[in-house]
Amino acid sequence: MGIRLEWLVILLITLTVGATTMVKLTNTTEEIKSNSKELEFHKTTFIEVDTYRMLSKSFVQKGIRQEGTLHLEQLKYSTENITLLVADYARYYQNILLLEGNVKLEESQGYTYSAQNAEYNQKSGVLRIKSKFTAIQGKSVIHGASFYYDTVKKEMNATKVDAVIYTTKK
Repeated sequence: MGIRLEWLVILLITLTVGATTMVKLTNTTEEIKSNSKELEFHKTTFIEVDTYRMLSKSFVQKGIRQEGTLHLEQLKYSTENITLLVADYARYYQNILLLEGNVKLEESQGYTYSAQNAEYNQKSGVLRIKSKFTAIQGKSVIHGASFYYDTVKKEMNATKVDAVIYTTKK
């Protein structure tokens, strides 16, 4: 006595229907947000230009772009108004450069400004220091609590200033 073909077909259909009802039919994918870097570079020079001239030049020892923010180590930056802007570490996001650790600005008029933290707006050319700073030009020394410097207009504002300024007239 053998199994009839009809019974075999009914058994296979029942198994197929049972198996398909146990399978999850929704098509949801879980997004896994990775904390991976988008870009990494070492010992790189960036030159920003427009149609007529060079706008800025920067050199970094190491840089990583992560979630839209550029993290830079050992930054050296210059424009036509800034001879040299140096920092141990910087973050760049939407034309704002947040500088940390041994920040130093040498500007074209001869002053050298130094602090531990600063913020430079690339579009407006404004450097803000919200902590203690020192400015030196030759023998002249200026110390202060906070600082605002417009590199385009060459205007400086500082708070709680302690200065020794030497002039050429006697």
